Amino acid sequence: MNTMPEEQAGYDHTSQREEMVRSQLERRGITSTAVLSAMRKIPRELFVAPALAGKAYEDAALPADCGQTISQPYMVARMTELLELQPAARVLEIGTGTGYQTAILAELARHVYTIEWHLKLMTAAAERLERLHYDNVTFRCGDGSGGWPEQAPFDAIIVTAGAPDVPAPLCQQLVVGGRLVIPVGELANQVLVRVIRTPSGFERETHLSCRFVKLLGEYGWKA
Repeated sequence: MNTMPEEQAGYDHTSQREEMVRSQLERRGITSTAVLSAMRKIPRELFVAPALAGKAYEDAALPADCGQTISQPYMVARMTELLELQPAARVLEIGTGTGYQTAILAELARHVYTIEWHLKLMTAAAERLERLHYDNVTFRCGDGSGGWPEQAPFDAIIVTAGAPDVPAPLCQQLVVGGRLVIPVGELANQVLVRVIRTPSGFERETHLSCRFVKLLGEYGWKA
């Protein structure tokens, strides 16, 4: 019997989404009920190319336009959990990408400011979030490696691209008690770092190994 592609047949991904949360997130130690709830809610299949909709909930990153990727679900959840977001939080995201991580943040925070290097990606992400009725996101196209000083300070900053080291301007744009999560290291060998601003300075933690596309810009890698 012939079958239609999932996206043409109006395929319901709810069961796949639930299985992703159960097998990829909960079993690996994601415990934040808010993060798990957001991951259950956001339709990841809408943030990948239509031809990849059937792979949207696989335990892997997937290709996106402009040579970028949509991160593995576990990585999205882990980075978000490390931010420890509260409902009143103002969040800066560096690297909008397809907008999936942006949607997760918008579900959890009061407002998200997001910067994307590639105009094509930013425009498509903005359209997706508008269709999903998220009105608490502000977009900018350009170099995000130095943050968004005009909107600082932020309760949390997340960088979804790998940098040679933690950009100092991003640390300075955190409130006291704020958290920055960023992949740091060589292109093929990075670690996820969390920086917490304290009254006396900055505390730096190292978490899991990872591999992200390059953070382009003045405080990242050169284009």
